[in-house]
Amino acid sequence: MRANRSTTRWPLVPLGTLAEFRNGINFSKTNFGSGIKVIGVGDFQSNVRATFDDLDQINPQGIVRKEHLLKDGDIIFVRSNGNRELIGRSMFVEGLRENVTHSAFSIRLRFLSDACLPRFYGYLFRSRLIRQALSLHGGGTNISNLNQDILGRLKVPLPPKPVQCKIASILSLYDDLIENNTRRIKVLEGMAKMIYRGWFVNFRFPGYEKVKMVESEMGQVPKGWSVQKVTEAIDVDPMTKVPKQGMKPFVAMGGLSHTSMLILDIERREGNSGSKFRNGDTLFARITPSLENGKTGFVQFLPDSEAVGFGSTEFIVLRSRTVTPEYVYLMARSDEFRENAVKSMTGASGRQRVQEACFGKFLIAHPPADLLQSFQNVVMPMFRLVYVLSEKNENLRKTRDMLLPKLISGDISVGYSEAEAVRQGV
Repeated sequence: MRANRSTTRWPLVPLGTLAEFRNGINFSKTNFGSGIKVIGVGDFQSNVRATFDDLDQINPQGIVRKEHLLKDGDIIFVRSNGNRELIGRSMFVEGLRENVTHSAFSIRLRFLSDACLPRFYGYLFRSRLIRQALSLHGGGTNISNLNQDILGRLKVPLPPKPVQCKIASILSLYDDLIENNTRRIKVLEGMAKMIYRGWFVNFRFPGYEKVKMVESEMGQVPKGWSVQKVTEAIDVDPMTKVPKQGMKPFVAMGGLSHTSMLILDIERREGNSGSKFRNGDTLFARITPSLENGKTGFVQFLPDSEAVGFGSTEFIVLRSRTVTPEYVYLMARSDEFRENAVKSMTGASGRQRVQEACFGKFLIAHPPADLLQSFQNVVMPMFRLVYVLSEKNENLRKTRDMLLPKLISGDISVGYSEAEAVRQGV
């Protein structure tokens, strides 16, 4: 239903009269550790609401002060990045249960006016209307650098508070569904990791009670399992032909998650320089700090029409030879596998890389083929459901983002005329 266009009479107000701003903290690799979580540019992705489970941590001593801590209702903007498309991207902070700060490549907005509902503006700042306005202030079609002055001069609509609440509640329904699917994804991934570890690390596979344990160079392993180098079971950076011509799926380092198998923000690029992969491969970060932070992804997004893709040169591609693709990914996620890779790293401080020879030193107890088949029968549906739920989330985001400008512009009525909103106390 179309609105009566009363929303075009919403006043436009400089954002600097409604809110205050603060840049994030500067830190270096030497500050990585534990103590406080920090939101970086790579954590924005397609999120409207900030998520806190998958964040890097730093030692806050001498760096983080009270004013650097985020609060519920804050909105964070990407201030500077090598990818200009990311500059101006925003994320709303809600549901904080611990201290969290943000990096110097971002700006924090905090509303001072009671006339503003932070959640509404969290959605507003993601609309094309605001993106276009930011670009104009930045001097071009893309913003080269966002600063507090640009944000302060940005004029934003100030609808009556009940209208803000209504729009935010409609859009939040989509985010609630996205968060529910995200929780299901986390449970499924956790279950797959537990099964892998139970069967192939702790040797508590189905029927283990009837199998004798025997001594090996790895310690005790089930009888009939062969101890071998992992490079006998998987291929490391296998040859994969990717044509130079035409647009193809491309994965940057930022597309990998610290904790999830999902690969997000898949681009399309020409060429074929970098790592090359196909469905079923595992992408393993080779460079610090991405490796220590756990960046690993499982490729299952390529359509039948595009059998291969390419990505960052800083990926090591792992492909199953005698195990299963799911086994390879879950092994690559294990602490033991990662620690072996980290120990091999060489190079200048801050840019150290894994030496691929390290994989020849990593031993596995290779399971029998029938047990591997049983394992795949159990976990492959979990992997597929993770991908399906991720695709549902992407469709929900697209629907929400299509609805957003229509609600904000008044093309779709939210059930309040301006007069009705004023009568409700604004």
